[in-house]
Amino acid sequence: MNKDNIIIGFMLFALFFGAGNLIYPPVLGIEAGTSYFTAISGFVITGVGLPLLAVTAISYVKNDARELADKVHPLFGLIFTSVVYLAIGPFFGIPRAATVGYEMSIEPFKTGSLSLLIFTTFFFILVFIFSLNPSKVVNQIGKYLTPLLLLVITALIVGGFFLLKEPLGEPSGNYKSNPFFNGFVEGYLTMDAIAALAFGIIVVNAYRERGIHSSRAIVKETLKSGLVTGIGLIAVYGSIGWIGAKMGQHGSFDNGGDILSFAADTIFGEYGVILLGIIVTLACFTTSIGLVVACGQFFSKVTPIPYKWLVLIVTMVSYIIANQGLNTILSFSVPVLVFIYPIAIVLIILTFLNQMFHGSPYVYRFAILFTAFISLYDGLKEFGVPLTWANPYVANLPFFGIGLGWILPAIFGVFLGLIITQIKEQKR
Repeated sequence: MNKDNIIIGFMLFALFFGAGNLIYPPVLGIEAGTSYFTAISGFVITGVGLPLLAVTAISYVKNDARELADKVHPLFGLIFTSVVYLAIGPFFGIPRAATVGYEMSIEPFKTGSLSLLIFTTFFFILVFIFSLNPSKVVNQIGKYLTPLLLLVITALIVGGFFLLKEPLGEPSGNYKSNPFFNGFVEGYLTMDAIAALAFGIIVVNAYRERGIHSSRAIVKETLKSGLVTGIGLIAVYGSIGWIGAKMGQHGSFDNGGDILSFAADTIFGEYGVILLGIIVTLACFTTSIGLVVACGQFFSKVTPIPYKWLVLIVTMVSYIIANQGLNTILSFSVPVLVFIYPIAIVLIILTFLNQMFHGSPYVYRFAILFTAFISLYDGLKEFGVPLTWANPYVANLPFFGIGLGWILPAIFGVFLGLIITQIKEQKR
């Protein structure tokens, strides 16, 4: 482990640690209660492990996530990867980060109707400036922004451990019967595995700029940086979740933001909301920079538009959409993410299993095809499209009730692909 591993690991931590990651663990904590440690263990597997697997999968390729998707078909690779970058970038991820930052830092003070416009103007000007030179992003985030973010988070965590004395409450909802698996699903819903497909190439490029070009060496160094990131995420998730667990005796809350706001006010009084606002804004800011850089680098490869112009376009589109408000963004974007997330997971898993089936395109195609059928169904239902004709068939799939109905079709697609591969080879 060297200095570069730590700096890049810090950078990756800051890129992953967005607003949504602050919100989920407290909800888990307050609902899991006395089953907290079992639940957070499940959360860590999918909320930390799966995204780091995705980053490692990207380190196996020479370019970006498109190379993974090209194994299905080049046209699929271009379309799917573009959709992923647009969804986690200007159409959803970046605007959501900006609006959540605003709602947690400025909105509580009721500053007027133009406050969102003013906040996002300054927010995106800074994002644009930081994103113009991607070679400096690692040092800027890894050396300066991440330590500042960790310092503020630590203040809230330390205060929570010493000042929140209440006993843990009883588990509620699904955490009564299976806390581990419900924590597992909650981590899956953070959707960081999709963001990892974009962030992975930033890590790879960071090591290339440091003179490391061997594929094996890049994978090795990425794993080291991932270890730094993983330790940081587990520590923060566990601590913030614990604060949520300690808030169970303080009444009911609408969401994780309410839990953290109340906890910050309890711990630090009137300055608690300001502290929380700093945490959320820094988390949103670092994530937005990473997403702008990733989108700029990807689309500069697949279009003739220069990187700096793409950074400007991504920033401007994000700025316009952010000013539509968080609820509008969520209503249009969540269905798209519900559709593409299972496909991304299957691609990541198949990348690590590639040698077992010798990279057969049939395995990739049928696994993705059957996964896409179910995830498209889930996405359309999320969007409000009535699919009554399909409900009796899809609803009977194992794990469908918890949003994992695509697992069995994906496995079936793998085996079908293996059978067709075998038949093709016998005919040669």
